[in-house]
Amino acid sequence: MNKLSFIIPVYNEESAINKLIAKLQQLISNQIVFEIIVVDGGSTDATVAIVRNNPEVILVHSAKGRAKQMNAGATKSIGDVLYFLHSDTYPPLHFDLSIKNELEKDNKAGCFRMKFDSKHPVLLISQWFTRINHICCRGGDQSLFIEKVLFNDIGQFNESLIIYEDNDITGRLYAKNQFVVINKTIVTSARKYLQIGVWRLQYIFAMIHLKRKLGYSNDSILHYYNTKIIK
Repeated sequence: MNKLSFIIPVYNEESAINKLIAKLQQLISNQIVFEIIVVDGGSTDATVAIVRNNPEVILVHSAKGRAKQMNAGATKSIGDVLYFLHSDTYPPLHFDLSIKNELEKDNKAGCFRMKFDSKHPVLLISQWFTRINHICCRGGDQSLFIEKVLFNDIGQFNESLIIYEDNDITGRLYAKNQFVVINKTIVTSARKYLQIGVWRLQYIFAMIHLKRKLGYSNDSILHYYNTKIIK
């Protein structure tokens, strides 16, 4: 790994983005060259101004949608390894060395185990399953590292997906037997669960997984998501 590119899609994340950037700079080993790319999807708050004021961050503009934003960031990146990260998720200490270690073992893509910043019993059970290396236990909050060559070979993120884009690309990596779960823990915010209701959101996500497995169309799944989740 010659250079690691962090790619962070954002939309109205003025309260989170500076905290994440500062945290990344504390957690990285500084033994590997890296760049931080923040991809804005048309924020209407102070997100863009905050990012512009940080000379260590590259700002990229994109159409809204995580798949489109992450692909836009990957296109602008110069790293040979990409690391996709949500703005409310913090990787473990020296996470870059953990990624480098997997690459040296010829593991070209993967994620970390995950835990929430909440002790709700349902979330404690849910996060336990992230240690299992199976597609049913994956999600975008666990982050994703992937060699850029492999990312391009599998067709990048599917921009027709407004939701489920993380599981879609992960599924393609599993199909190639190219996915590893690093035995270190990433911490993600439970804010959406707490806003909507833990049981309610867990049920909605389970139904989305089921509908995807049963072959429902992208439009049908998006309609279900939009009607069930109060944004």
